[in-house]
Amino acid sequence: MIAKEARVEVMPDVLPLKKNKTWAKVWSFRAIYLFMLPAFIWYVVFCYYPMYGILIAFKDFKYNLGILHSPWEGLRFFKQFLSDSSFYSVLYNTLSISFLKLLLGFPAPLILALMLNGVMHNKLKRIFQTISYLPHFVSWVVVVTLMQKILSPNVGLVNDIRDHMGLKPIFFMGMPSLFYPLVVISDIWKGVGWGSIIYLAALTNIDPHLYEAAEMDGAGRWSKLFKITLPCLTPTIGILLIFSLSGVLNAGFDQIWLMQTPATLSVSEILDTYVLKTGIQQGQFAYSTAIGLFKSVISLILIVAVNKVSKKVSDVSLW
Repeated sequence: MIAKEARVEVMPDVLPLKKNKTWAKVWSFRAIYLFMLPAFIWYVVFCYYPMYGILIAFKDFKYNLGILHSPWEGLRFFKQFLSDSSFYSVLYNTLSISFLKLLLGFPAPLILALMLNGVMHNKLKRIFQTISYLPHFVSWVVVVTLMQKILSPNVGLVNDIRDHMGLKPIFFMGMPSLFYPLVVISDIWKGVGWGSIIYLAALTNIDPHLYEAAEMDGAGRWSKLFKITLPCLTPTIGILLIFSLSGVLNAGFDQIWLMQTPATLSVSEILDTYVLKTGIQQGQFAYSTAIGLFKSVISLILIVAVNKVSKKVSDVSLW
């Protein structure tokens, strides 16, 4: 009893002490917190406050009633989307484009980083690296416009070459069979250089003594690649793969929306473009919000599941 009473008497003195110590640490790092304040405000205003609009997915939204006073509909719009005739085609197109980008586009930055890391001349290496990541800063509007000009059936460079060869012109941007290859190739071209920066940074952290020891043991270039370089890059590859797998429902709205034509609509209609058309063009705000929320929930489930599997298999995880 005496020990318990003593502990009860001490606790009120300890708690204010810890609280004051915490605020003292915050005050000592006030410049850093002040520096982070604009980013915090941006996230609150543009990321967290708009989440209030998620309620629209469960209501029959009326302009004159507002979000809170619109009639409650529950899961009606989710059921409507799952029973919609276009649900399977839209989901199939989204997954097809995402997995193709993942299969062909994910290894591309790693391969480029390994190639650049093998260039011994530093000036030449910087030139190649600069050229490779410059397309990242070019907007998709410019990229797709260039593609349309180059692949145009009338004045395009490719069809001009085909015409000189005696071949008929091809409307590349209007052929469903060529839509996926064009999407994947343009996506790799635009993002491969920027993605390689992360791998190049990870490569600089590898201890050079490991390569020297391997050379003394008679290891060749390929042996050092598979036994030193790639194992050291495994954590970086794992984290990036988790992010990529969790975003399989994000097929790239800007790119698809700009490349989409009436002729390729059957293979280019993805979740993001479908949400825009039903919400903005058709005015079905509740229905489009339900689709967007459905996509967000699936993405959250995927990132949690992939992170858990990765942690068990390779000890690489986000948390």
